[in-house]
Order: sequence, then structure tokens, then C-alpha cells
Amino acid sequence: MKILIVEDEVELLILISNYLTKEGYVCELAKSYQKAEDKVLIYQYDIIMLDIGLPDGNGLDLLNIISKTNIQAGIIIVSAKNSIEDKIKGLDLGADDYMTKPFQLSELNSRIRAVLRRRKFKGNSLLKFNEISIDTANKEVKINGIALVFTKKEYDMLLYFVINKNRVLTKEAIAEHLWDDNIDMANNFDFIYTHLNNIRRKIKKAGGNNYIKTIYAMGYKFTDQ
Repeated sequence: MKILIVEDEVELLILISNYLTKEGYVCELAKSYQKAEDKVLIYQYDIIMLDIGLPDGNGLDLLNIISKTNIQAGIIIVSAKNSIEDKIKGLDLGADDYMTKPFQLSELNSRIRAVLRRRKFKGNSLLKFNEISIDTANKEVKINGIALVFTKKEYDMLLYFVINKNRVLTKEAIAEHLWDDNIDMANNFDFIYTHLNNIRRKIKKAGGNNYIKTIYAMGYKFTDQ
């Protein structure tokens, strides 16, 4: 899961990023309104953590841009002010949650998981697709009840496919989602083939089917159709 952290307090920005990275998220950072705007106009995120008190603009103004460019993203507003007016305005503009500084990082992680469950997993932490089940809380994949050992990137890639089942995903979209935004500077995407082959091999060995279909000149689709 990919998170954009918009925060002008550099120490807090790094602290949050380090914590969430250890929790398995891919984190992108923006310490100003302009940097955040540039990123949301180009890249897609699962969660956007938005400080509204930015030095070069009001984070609430970014919500209108986010609603047009990152419609699938969950938005958690962060503010140093416990302002009911800001909270109501933010939620009315489409934010999913509102946190007041200071806060515990463990609470932030819990809020992120809750937003992801609502936004991505239809309120559940267990996703099922035929014989495949993915426990997003414990990050565990099972085929017909048999637990598989996946690397972090293999798990993230399979989860990304299942969430986007029956949609064609380009190599660029897969790489951008599972790695940081600098991946668009990569010379090729051979690493995607390696992870895909590992996923297919492990699922097949456990008696599962190959649902990851190659769509010539376009990308891949996860489907049983």
C-alpha cells in the first residue's frame, strides 16, 4: 500500500515515514503544498495523510484536487488545531478521518488500517477470490487453506491484483504502485516479471490456478474470466 505523507514539520515527517515503512507501507513525502500538489497530479496513492497547516497553502484546498485525481485514495487530515470547523469542512470535502497533533504512531497506523478496510476491502480484513484468501491484517496468503510464504513485494503485488481484479494494469502502474515515485526513472521493468513468475510458481505449487493473465502490449489482468 502506497501512502503520501504531507507534513511541513520535517522531524515529524521523517518519524512518521520511518514508522510506516517498517509497518510495510511504501511512503512518499511532501513538506509543502506545492510538492504535494505536484505529486497528486501525477501519481496514485492508497492513503494521503494531509497536514492542513502548510507554509505555502491550506491543505484543505488540496482536497478538491485529490477528489479529481486520486478518487480511490483514503484521506486522513492532520492538524495542530482541534478545530471543529476545520474538522467539519475537511470531512464534508471528502476526508475519511481527522487527527489532532500530537498523536501516537500506533493510533495513526490503526486509523490507516481502518480507512483501508473501508476503502479497499469493503470493511473486511479477509479478501477471497476462489481458492485464494488474503488476510490483510496478518499479511498472509492461503491457497485452499494452505499458507504460502511470500516476500513483501510478492504479497503486495498479489494484493494489488486482487483489489483490481478484472482490470488491465500496465507495468508502469504496477511498478509505480509498489515502489516509490522515482520508479518512473527505471530503464526497464524486468523486476516485475521476476515477482510475477514467483507468485505464479508458488500458487501453482499449492494447487491454485493462474489468474494473472498477460494482455499483449498492454499489461496484466487478474481474472478468472
